[in-house]
Amino acid sequence: MSPITGKGKESGTARVLGSGASGVAELLVFHPVDTVAKRLMSNKGKVSLSTISPIIFRDYASATLPRKLFSLFPGLGYAAGYKVSQRIYKFGGQPWFNDLINQHFKSNFTNAFGERKGKLMMQATAGSLTGIGEVVLLPLDVLKIKRQVNPEAFRGRGVFRIFAEEGTALYRGWGWTMARNAPGSFALFGASAVTKDYVLGVSDYSKATWTQNFIASIAGAVASITVAAPLDTVKTRIQNANFESKVPGMVVVRDLVKNEGMTAFFKGLTPKILVVGPKLVFSYTLAQSLIPFFGQYV
Repeated sequence: MSPITGKGKESGTARVLGSGASGVAELLVFHPVDTVAKRLMSNKGKVSLSTISPIIFRDYASATLPRKLFSLFPGLGYAAGYKVSQRIYKFGGQPWFNDLINQHFKSNFTNAFGERKGKLMMQATAGSLTGIGEVVLLPLDVLKIKRQVNPEAFRGRGVFRIFAEEGTALYRGWGWTMARNAPGSFALFGASAVTKDYVLGVSDYSKATWTQNFIASIAGAVASITVAAPLDTVKTRIQNANFESKVPGMVVVRDLVKNEGMTAFFKGLTPKILVVGPKLVFSYTLAQSLIPFFGQYV
């Protein structure tokens, strides 16, 4: 999916509308699972059958089932802004970076890795650059996480007041975000490309079938989430603190290892992996269906 403008099956406008709509639908279906993962990553105590409900549902642990489920949708407005922007950026950003690399650095990759592997490395590198660029969306991600795990940090303030008062504080943890996104996006697009090329025998990725995209997406996403999990945990711990808290990332790492052990870096990994398959298939399939639909009109 390269960035194309003008009318047509894959016009730029159709891609924005299609990927944006898939982001909204994905958000409504999977936001509760993301909330569970974030709360598990932010929990500093031991998880057991007796503590799992208070950790996940907080004040609604003893409430009725509908209220429990509704409590998993905190910060939906911030999440919508972040998820839709992220999906639009990822659908158009990675192919754009890949086109750029193809135009200016293809010979370098081909000479270093060969024709076939060079193509895969360009896909992965383009993904990595896209992931690094996602840092511009960090404020929306920060607000979403705080609403999910630390709503007290808002103290009744609206989003515009928070932006005015906090300013650059909303970019706290940007270095850790980039450090997480670079290898994570590299693994996502790289593993997906490797699966299509070496496992499924697809040389032209744009002609992959729905089933082939399904398999490749799962492989890429599992690789990405696993690789990025430790840094994602550190980033979440930094971002979910109160706005005035300025705890360095290395202090978070030190305390996490000292108090919770190395396995704490992978807290919340299981619910993330469990939702990877249906989440990516859902968003990818919906986007691929909606883009040509909107292309009939824009």
